[in-house]
This record gives sequence, structure tokens and C-alpha cells, in this order.
Amino acid sequence: MNLYYLAAAAAETEAPVNEFGFIKAMEEGGPVAWSILAVMIIMSVGSFYILFTKLFEQNKVMNQYKAVRNSFWRAPSLREGATKLEKNSAWRQLADDAVTAQDHHSKMEGAGQEVHFVEEELAHSQNTINQSLSGGLSFLASVGATAPFIGLLGTVIGIYRALINIGIEGSASIDKVAGPVGEALIMTAIGLLVAVPAVLAFNWLQSRNRKIDALMTDFSNNIVAYIGSNGTIKPSVAAAAAKTTPGKTAAKPTTATGKTATTAGGASASVKK
Repeated sequence: MNLYYLAAAAAETEAPVNEFGFIKAMEEGGPVAWSILAVMIIMSVGSFYILFTKLFEQNKVMNQYKAVRNSFWRAPSLREGATKLEKNSAWRQLADDAVTAQDHHSKMEGAGQEVHFVEEELAHSQNTINQSLSGGLSFLASVGATAPFIGLLGTVIGIYRALINIGIEGSASIDKVAGPVGEALIMTAIGLLVAVPAVLAFNWLQSRNRKIDALMTDFSNNIVAYIGSNGTIKPSVAAAAAKTTPGKTAAKPTTATGKTATTAGGASASVKK
């Protein structure tokens, strides 16, 4: 009797074995479940890789735009301004294509107005840049659209295996259907976990690309206006910078009664209270 009670006490103190964990559920699904899980992992890793690489590329383009505002429009010509931009950048490509279009137009007969020719070349260059920035986004869209259905495939297979177990055993006991049903629910959850970040990343990167496209359109329009006006029309930022000459500052007029205020031109005027 003592041995019996000792054995029973030892059995009660043993840690319970988890029969319904993730690994157990995947083993229940067999090679099909593991294959679907591998596909999901590849899709998720690919989505995050595209997200971070495209985010880095977009940030680089936006930061390079500061050089356009600070140095490009202060140059005396487009050709010299292009040399101040970073090589292999989107803005350098647009500026170089504008200069190249000017050179080609001067060698062509019957090519129409120079402004229209440059405008068409810049539009083509801008489309090329947009295609480069959009590279990989189709993968994100595909993952967002197909990942839930791939997970649903695993769900269908899991439910099918549960029904087979019910048919073989003749009863729907929990120990016979818990494994297949658990594997089915896990596949559904994994499909959603892969799809939702991909959709969010796609929409976010698309919105940032539209912002960059608007900046490039504005830059291209400024170049066309500059060429069409023979260099007299520049963005307001460059115009404001050109008006401020170093070493010359306007003296502030005094506000005291009976005193004189010195203007920027050196003339004095009486100031009344």
C-alpha cells in the first residue's frame, strides 16, 4: 500500500505535458503545414526587407532635396548648378537631363520650342525615377493580397484532418480534433500577421513616393520656367537669398521724438512720435 501511495504521489508531482503547443500543432499538420509556414516566413522577411530598404532610399532622396534649395538655384547656370548636386541622385539626374536636352535641342532642326523639348525629357526622366522608387512595392501588394489565402489553405487542411479523425474514431472528442483545429487556427493567424504589415508598409511607402513625386514635379517646373525665361525666373527661396548681400545690413530707425532715423540708403528722415 505504501508503494502504491508513493507511486500515485510521484505521478501527481510530475509536470503536465503540453499536448497542444505550437510545435505539436505543426507536427499535426505534417509537411504541408511546415511548407506553408516556410512560405509565410519568406514572405514576411521579404516584406520587412523591402520596407527598410525603400524607407532608407526615400529618406536619402528627401535629404538630398535640401541641396537643391541651398545650392542649386544659387548657381549662375543649370550646368554649374548640376555639379553642386550629389552624383547618382534623383535631383542630379533631372538637372543633367535638362542640360542634355538643351544641348540636343540646339543641334536639332524642327524640334519645336526648347521649353517643350526640355519638358518632355524631364517628364521621361521623372517617370524613370518613379519606377525605381516603386520597385519592390508590387511584392508588398502581392503579400498583402495572398498571405491570408495561403493561411486559409492551412486552415482548410487542418479542418479536413479534424474531420478525418472524427470519422475514424466515430466521435468528436477533444483529444482527437484539438490538434488539427489548433493547427488550422495557427495558420489563419500567421497569414494575418504576414499580410497586415505588408499592406500598411505598401500604403505608407506609396504616400511617401507621392510626396517625392510632387517635389520632383515642382523642381522640373522650376527648371522649365528658368529655361523659358532665360534665367530670370527662379524659385522664391533662391530669389530671397540673392537679395541678401553679406556685409550690408539696414540700420534700425530710432523711435525717439525729435531724433533722426538712418535709412538703408544713407538718407536721414525725421521721426515723429
